[in-house]
Amino acid sequence: MKEPALPGNKPVVAHSVAGWLPLTMTWVYNQVQRMVDFDSMILTNSIQNSEQFPWHSIYCEERALQKIAFKIARKLKMRTYPFIHDSAIKIHKPSILHSHFGDQGWRDLAMAKKHGMAHLVTFYGYDVGMLPTQHPVWKKRYQELFRNADLFLCEGPHMAESLRALGCPEDKVKVQRLGVDLKKIPFAPRTIGKDGVVRILIAGTFREKKGIPYALEAIALLKDTYPTLQVTIVGDSTGLVREESEKRNILDVIRRHELGHITQLLGFQSHEELMKLAYDHHLFLSPSVTSADGDTEGGAPVTIIEMAASGMPVISTTNCDIPFVLGESNRLHLVPERDASSLADKALEFILRMEKKDFGLAHENRAFIERELNILLCSTRLSAIYAALLR
Repeated sequence: MKEPALPGNKPVVAHSVAGWLPLTMTWVYNQVQRMVDFDSMILTNSIQNSEQFPWHSIYCEERALQKIAFKIARKLKMRTYPFIHDSAIKIHKPSILHSHFGDQGWRDLAMAKKHGMAHLVTFYGYDVGMLPTQHPVWKKRYQELFRNADLFLCEGPHMAESLRALGCPEDKVKVQRLGVDLKKIPFAPRTIGKDGVVRILIAGTFREKKGIPYALEAIALLKDTYPTLQVTIVGDSTGLVREESEKRNILDVIRRHELGHITQLLGFQSHEELMKLAYDHHLFLSPSVTSADGDTEGGAPVTIIEMAASGMPVISTTNCDIPFVLGESNRLHLVPERDASSLADKALEFILRMEKKDFGLAHENRAFIERELNILLCSTRLSAIYAALLR
């Protein structure tokens, strides 16, 4: 099969990601799509949602011969697989391999060495917390990764410190923010209408770290004060055991507190549909926690940035790098993890602000995101990081 040509004559970055691309990983697509000084190719082992995340050069290794090689390699306990992506790399000659997630970076070490590519790895969350906690072998593997890859990116200072604690040399760690496309996010501070209805939005895969049961506990504390409350939950379990367990927890909280009549469970939605829903809601409730298995946000959920940029107040926690993606007023109102009472208090405070048309917090959030988390600025910074690797 003839491989598609890249569109320009710029240096090429090969982005390696296990699957291209879950609905919840729009932020990877943003990094690829907005790059201006480099061309990008995608190396992956599976493809999903390709209509929502189109790209001109995606190389998926689920072909017959490569599937056989994959099975043989697994049986031999090899970290990389014979023939994987070699032909695409030889054709396009990428100068840089950008591995997304730490475990993917370790699996890509041999490929980077074989083809002489500078190797950049971004950590995002489960890879820095849950993986080395639940599977200690990854602590050893990460030492090898830290020695051999050239640079490690993370979303904020909390994750940077977490990487250093795992043994990554300080001079190899760099904070690189995940930006959002503000041209696609109009600013519309929320107000409570004459009907008094208050709509609360919750979004995330059903994992313990998302803290959704605590969000629902907070809503249960509010519903008597605000009988007009309506709740929308976007997200679901992907079928993993831990996610199915969390789904049962979520449904149990809804049942115990009799929230069913005010709660819509919409399942997974496209990013476009999620943003449409955002403008029909008043508050975004995203109380992330450190889960029992060590999983955390690592950095901060990009949905928090997007909702804040849209003009919606964010009720969240001090988990990981969440304090570093919001304006000062919103940042000062973050609450401790697993504290439903404080979440309810903040929701009440923000509702009162909206009733008074006090939009100061919303404006601060937008100004901060325009200044620090604009995708154009973040893409320029990432381009500069790539360029420095080639010097």
